[in-house]
Formats: sequence, structure tokens, C-alpha cells
Amino acid sequence: MAAGTVQAKTPAPVQNPPVDCDSCKEWNAPVKPFNVFGNSWYVGTAGLSAVLVTSPQGHILLDGALPQSAPLIIASIQALGFRIEDVKYILNSHAHWDHAGGIAALQRASGATVVASASGALGLQSGTNGKDDPQYQANPVVHVAKVAKVKVVGEGDAVKVGPLALTAHMTPGHTPGGTTWTWTSCEGDRCLDVVYADSLNPYASGDFTYTGKGKTPDISASFEASIAKVSALPCDIIIPVHPGTTDVLGKAARRNGADNPLIDAGACRAYAAEAGGLLAKRLAKERGETLPAEAKGAAHAH
Repeated sequence: MAAGTVQAKTPAPVQNPPVDCDSCKEWNAPVKPFNVFGNSWYVGTAGLSAVLVTSPQGHILLDGALPQSAPLIIASIQALGFRIEDVKYILNSHAHWDHAGGIAALQRASGATVVASASGALGLQSGTNGKDDPQYQANPVVHVAKVAKVKVVGEGDAVKVGPLALTAHMTPGHTPGGTTWTWTSCEGDRCLDVVYADSLNPYASGDFTYTGKGKTPDISASFEASIAKVSALPCDIIIPVHPGTTDVLGKAARRNGADNPLIDAGACRAYAAEAGGLLAKRLAKERGETLPAEAKGAAHAH
């Protein structure tokens, strides 16, 4: 390089190396972004939620889906007329690769501060599951781009930008650091409670047990408490981390003017009840008990 010249920096890539999985192509199918209610917008993909909460002072983004989802999320934000550079915080539900894989690239693009629970922060910083994660023994083990700096929040902490205040609720179970986020969105004088619900799915890999079987801590009671917590949250709209769990996209497609099927005061209770049935079935199996008749279905990965 000649003296006195400055070499231009190569821009950081928008996307980190993709993750390949059986469901990844289906999960990552692009969908048109849409308004949830007020200043809340769905900017995720067909199978992985991401939500943008906006204000004139800056925005807050929840989750980053897969590594290969990051360009789609950015494109959705732009399609709505917002800028990724105006995202001030990126909040994580849990650090599995299908919800956190895109966060490193989104942080680079926005300059935002990444926020997670203490356990979630460790997962983001390491790029993979910790030893206390129910899916630690996953085969193959997936590694995604690490997030160097993560702001840690605890129960009841609020992340604020201008008029925005998103509150963290610790809901461990699916992962040790599972976090459900809540906030209020308004249209005129009508304000609703929105819940971005973390997974309550009792899925594990290898020989992990929620009861511990005397080898590891019994986390069944804390998982049950997380389910009860989500059930009791003030909740007019629920957006789970996997939108198909409550048919988010289908409800949005059926929206007609003021008739918004996403508004459902019983949605969090129903979401928690389904998870409670799956967990009861899982715990009964681990304990060698008769399965409850009302516990139907099976837990699915992630």
C-alpha cells in the first residue's frame, strides 16, 4: 500500500455461515412483514419469530432467528420503512441457534446492544449450548457466530428506548436462560399487552432428564413455575418464538380492518396449558408413572 493512502475497510458480511437442518429451509422461508398492533411489527420468517417495536427515538428488535435469517429480517425492517441502524437493542428469548443465530450479524449491521438473561448471555458469547442445556447433547452440535458483548437482565428488568419499555420475565425450562418479554402497544387510546413468549417445549437430547434422576438437578418445578408465570401474564396478544405454535401468520392473514384475530385475551393461558400437558407427559415418563390422559402430543425439537 502506498504511503499516505488509506485502505478501505471491507464491510462486515450481513450473514454468518448458515445452519443446515431438516426444518431450516421451511423455517427460513420469507414472509411479508406485517403490523401486529400499534408500534409492534412482525419481521421474522415463516417458522421463526422476530418482532420490531418502534419509536421516534429508536427501535427494539426481539430475536435473530437463524444465521441465514439476518438478511431477511433486515429486508423486512426496511420494507416497513424503518432502518436497521435505528435499532438500539436486540433482545433474545433463548440462545439456541434457531433464535439467536442471526443476532451477531444483526448487531454488526445495527450497532445495537444485545440483551439476554445471565445464562442466555453465556450461550450467545460461546455460540453454542451450555452443559446445563436440555439440548447440550444434540447431535450434531451446532456453533453459530459469537456475540462478544451482551447486557444481562434479570426478572422484572426493563429495557427502555424513548417511550418503549420491554420487561424481562425469566422462564427457564426449554433452556436455563429462557426469557419471555412483555410490553404495551397502543393504537390511539387503546393499549394492549403484548407477550413475546419463549418456548415452553420440554424437548431434550441424549439422556437429559428434567427430573434429574439423582444425577443432575431436578428442574421440573422451575419449568412448571415458568409455565404458570406465562399463563398469568397480562396478555392481549401472544407472539411465540415459533409463530406456528399459535398460528400467528394465519391470524395475521385473516385480519380485516379493525378485526384483528391476533388479539386474544386467552392466548397466553392456552399456550401455557398446551406446554403444561407436554411437560406433564414428559415428567410422568421420566418417573415411570402412568401418563395423564389429558397430556396429548409430543414435544418437538427447538
